[in-house]
Amino acid sequence: MDGAFEIRGGKRLSGEITPQGAKNEALQILCAVLLTEDEVRIDNIPDIKDVNKLIEILQDFNVKVTKNGKGDYTFKADEVNFDYIKSKEFKKDGAKLRGSVMILGPMLARFGEAYLPTPGGDKIGRRRLDTHFQGFVELGAEFSYDEEEAFYSLRAKELTGKFILLEEASVTGTANIVMAAVLAKGKTRIYNAACEPYLQQLCKMLNRMGANITGIGSNLITIEGVDKLHGTEHTMLPDMVEIGSWIGLAAMTKSEITIKNVNWNQLGVIPNTFRKLGIELEQRGDDIYIPSQENYKVQKFIDGSILTVSDAPWPGFTPDLLSIILVVATQAKGSVLIHQKMFESRLFFVDKLIDMGAQIILCDPHRATVIGMNQETPLRGTTMVSPDIRAGNALLIAALSAEGKSVIQNIEQIDRGYENIDERLRAIGADIRRI
Repeated sequence: MDGAFEIRGGKRLSGEITPQGAKNEALQILCAVLLTEDEVRIDNIPDIKDVNKLIEILQDFNVKVTKNGKGDYTFKADEVNFDYIKSKEFKKDGAKLRGSVMILGPMLARFGEAYLPTPGGDKIGRRRLDTHFQGFVELGAEFSYDEEEAFYSLRAKELTGKFILLEEASVTGTANIVMAAVLAKGKTRIYNAACEPYLQQLCKMLNRMGANITGIGSNLITIEGVDKLHGTEHTMLPDMVEIGSWIGLAAMTKSEITIKNVNWNQLGVIPNTFRKLGIELEQRGDDIYIPSQENYKVQKFIDGSILTVSDAPWPGFTPDLLSIILVVATQAKGSVLIHQKMFESRLFFVDKLIDMGAQIILCDPHRATVIGMNQETPLRGTTMVSPDIRAGNALLIAALSAEGKSVIQNIEQIDRGYENIDERLRAIGADIRRI
């Protein structure tokens, strides 16, 4: 799958595109199958590297995995091989994938111990795991870290519910603590909890498995511990980052595109954030229809000041779409300040866009000012390397709108997060191929 994409840009696209299942939901939901020995059936799982890697790790734990059809799997964790978690193989496999951190909560809850190698993943600045471990310790786990082996260990004879105030509203941290708390003794309350739709999905699934979680969707989640969980069925949400990406793609390429089955009521401020850039989009049933537009004009704030788009924990604007907003702003009429608050070094891909002719001032590692070119001077095709999943997709959209040929290398980063993206783009008229 590695290699590069060769793209001939500047073509108008048209047709329908269906978003894949949500990557970030999949990483949580798949870890939750370890909480029960019963069968759990999950549908709409995206066929992407990070998710497939996690499914392989579950199989190495001796979880029985049955593929029922595309994106439809059954998992049964009735004979978990716990020794694998201490093995050299797991140290190697687990370190490659950030999502493997969410194995900790279920393992600790069900088996009383858990281990994890220092996880890898994106190069988008520091992502501390303190929130996760702080929560486990408050529930009664003993935590140790072997610096030489770069290996975390957690042990708990018994987990006991308590009030936990999180330092940051970490999505994976909240998910991990929720999964540990569902089988703990007594009541756990998590304040400053993340409330992303994906976390709501996890909590609803756990409740169907017999957990007792209230406050879902708020920043105060209450969990009454239960003795055991049973099986269930679950369908994953569509990926909101993909949905936002296709909105941006339609605007940049002046294309008429319908995005199918978007689960509109879970998109939060995403549609309106794109509307602020002047992009027309309308709700048709559960689809988003974007008409072909020759140009789009950035709205200013009411007092006339320059539009700022910044990320924030849900229900704020997801940081994963800021790179898309930045690319789309390069061809808007007007200027936009992009403020990436939640991660450092995610804006460093702008030099690639500047090479393509975009007018961007990188103010500091967190802020970039984009002066839109109103579709009057298209971006120029170029050769570039994808630094991380989300920037990779943003550069792909830039290349599809650019005049001439572009080559994007290191596309493994794009394949980690997007399923058969080249085939799906070709189906709506894009000139893209793997080389």
